[in-house]
Amino acid sequence: MPFEMIVIGASWGGLRALEAVLGSVPRHFETPIVIAQHRATQSATGALPHTLAHHSGHDVCEPGDKDPIEAGRVYVAPADYHLLVDPEGFALSTEGAVRFSRPSIDVLFDSAADVYAERLAAVILTGANDDGAYGITRVRRRGGLTVAQDPAGAERPEMPLAAIATGAVQHVLPLEEIGPFLVKTVGSERTAA
Repeated sequence: MPFEMIVIGASWGGLRALEAVLGSVPRHFETPIVIAQHRATQSATGALPHTLAHHSGHDVCEPGDKDPIEAGRVYVAPADYHLLVDPEGFALSTEGAVRFSRPSIDVLFDSAADVYAERLAAVILTGANDDGAYGITRVRRRGGLTVAQDPAGAERPEMPLAAIATGAVQHVLPLEEIGPFLVKTVGSERTAA
């Protein structure tokens, strides 16, 4: 069964890590990529998507509440909102922080696992807390594919270490191998018109 979504969680050091992953994914990649990156609540709207789009060449945006999920796009959770996936599209929530974070990686992964089950791939990148450990477990229990950045190369290893400690991570990869692995294993590319 084909994968229908990739979810990525990142925190401290995440900008560089996300640039590396997205930079090695072709621009015509069909599978939507949805990112929860911890950031300050006062982050400027659109600043992170703009930076990622500039460095990767992908169409990157912050989705609004009830926006549909479109193939070939990269979505970034808006600052100070939890981003959830439901069968109709995205939902935004201002409920309390989870693991001291909003957006929460656990919230994104958990909601996406409920919708996509074995058609979901989840990736944990660098970070300084354990957000994502619960979520990656939920993805694996639902049959999804799970990947973590090798903690040895992470700017902050705590987040991938916490995910790996759950026993739910199937693949531990150096940062530079994650994008190519996703392209080979998960995604499909649109054919040129």
